[in-house]
Amino acid sequence: MRRVVLLHGLWMPGASMQWFASKLSVAGFAPEIFSYHSVADGPDTAVPRLVELLAAAPADIVAHSLGGLIALQALHEAPELRVQRVVCLGSPLTGSGAATGMLRWAPAAAMLGRSAALLQHGVDRWTGGAEVGVIAGCVPHGLGALLAGFDGDHDGTVAVAETRLPGLADHVVIEASHSGLLFSTDAVDQAAAFLRSGHFQH
Repeated sequence: MRRVVLLHGLWMPGASMQWFASKLSVAGFAPEIFSYHSVADGPDTAVPRLVELLAAAPADIVAHSLGGLIALQALHEAPELRVQRVVCLGSPLTGSGAATGMLRWAPAAAMLGRSAALLQHGVDRWTGGAEVGVIAGCVPHGLGALLAGFDGDHDGTVAVAETRLPGLADHVVIEASHSGLLFSTDAVDQAAAFLRSGHFQH
């Protein structure tokens, strides 16, 4: 079975990925959940720990929100890792308008902690060896819209446009909110399809 490492998003525990992991297991994958402290530690601590975990054996990655940024940062810093495919669920890869909005208000900015810069600026065009696919949601349930003032489709926290990083292997939009991506059968089916073939079901 193919090893799949799952990463959670901001303010979430590793257990938030448990439902998704269980569905991937039923689909024939071998999931492992990687937990990290998104506010207190952020990418400076999470990235090297993730690199160490991924170096142990070949793996694919499924990552929600901030987790997708952490994953791509790890692969950028350690391109030798044997990671074939990465699925990002609602990850603001080009930078988060909601995070930028929070940073304008000091009490809210503190809630982003050490992940603030990565969330605000995102990552560069993807040129790494792994194939990266993004599943974006378009059900606008969440408070992010109040902070970001989205123009187009969004999942309540992240705009669909913020998930469209140049260099992606594939991109698909499904009916789900930002947190709903973690409990969407459609998201699981799309993730499994990409992990197997490098393409979503369009």
